[in-house]
Amino acid sequence: MGIVETGKAVFTTFEAPGSGSGAGQGTTAVCINKAGTIAGNYVDASNVYHGVVREPSGAITTFDVSGAGTGPRQGTVGESINAAGTVAGFYYDGNSASHSFVRAPSGVITTFDAPGAGTGTNQGTVPTGINSAGVIVGVWDDATYVSHGFTRSAGGVITQLQAPGAGTAAGQGTVGLAINAAGAIAGYYVDPTNVFHGFLRTP
Repeated sequence: MGIVETGKAVFTTFEAPGSGSGAGQGTTAVCINKAGTIAGNYVDASNVYHGVVREPSGAITTFDVSGAGTGPRQGTVGESINAAGTVAGFYYDGNSASHSFVRAPSGVITTFDAPGAGTGTNQGTVPTGINSAGVIVGVWDDATYVSHGFTRSAGGVITQLQAPGAGTAAGQGTVGLAINAAGAIAGYYVDPTNVFHGFLRTP
């Protein structure tokens, strides 16, 4: 299906300072809030991730979470931003395990891990969304690579989400992806036969 663009849309491009210029490097805008503040990440010339916030004025702030790895495909990744400008994201440590963070508009960063999250390569905790109340939704993989959804309240309380029918083998389980202002969560789960199913979880 073709797409025809009408009107006078304007594209503004930007690069975070320090972005690499090789294949797989550069700046990625991942999310945008109602005010037009963007969060994302950039990959430098050493293939390390760094967090990025771009204000509507065009001002760009880069940041790194303490404890983030400095090897290729390690570092800090901005994943979601809410109306207040609070950023939820994750970082890869030196073992390429994932840990979550919340960055306040002031720049203060708080890190957290879901209880039971694995600490091996491609395991750990990853937030996927944050709503206007500061509630975060996401997924953590345990030491056997089973996925578990979670929410984290603005006060730091973490609650596990487990969709009925979700499988319990590697590559199966529950993944929370998005949360709205009312606290409703959308995501998917993988059943014991490796079939995907969507879900909606009401507050």
